[in-house]
Amino acid sequence: MEETRDILVLQASYTNAVHAEAICYVLNGYAEDPMGGGQPLPPEVLLHLPEELAKRPHAFSVLAFVNGEPAGLVNCFEGFSTFACRPLVNVHDVVVMKPFRGLGLSQKMLQKVEDIARQRGCCKITLEVLEGNAIAQASYTRFGFAPGMFDPAHGRMLFWTKPL
Repeated sequence: MEETRDILVLQASYTNAVHAEAICYVLNGYAEDPMGGGQPLPPEVLLHLPEELAKRPHAFSVLAFVNGEPAGLVNCFEGFSTFACRPLVNVHDVVVMKPFRGLGLSQKMLQKVEDIARQRGCCKITLEVLEGNAIAQASYTRFGFAPGMFDPAHGRMLFWTKPL
């Protein structure tokens, strides 16, 4: 007999203590995973993350709970498309804790992100994914994301970073 699972997906409130703790717990779980770097987040990051996110009016997070336990997280930031002259949502982190993988949580959380993006009048949702993360790529493809198209006239779009 299959176990009944109570799945709750919601937009987090950074000032809600349960949500703040869940954000830190799940994000730290991702940081400790090999795909997240294999190291826990520094205690000062975990201490201040929810309050710092709350200071950013264009930040929002989606949480998934399974039977009351924090199980997944998507952190997002609203940006702006100059070509469309409309806002966009950039998905910064997508995490499903190992014990809860295979329950479709990423799809449920991405649907909540899409609902919020549509409410905000956004023209698109963007994200980055590690080249070797085939499981995440398959999940994003299933949800309707497509990798950047290769245009020989303009070349492939790459994300570059300059640490400050």
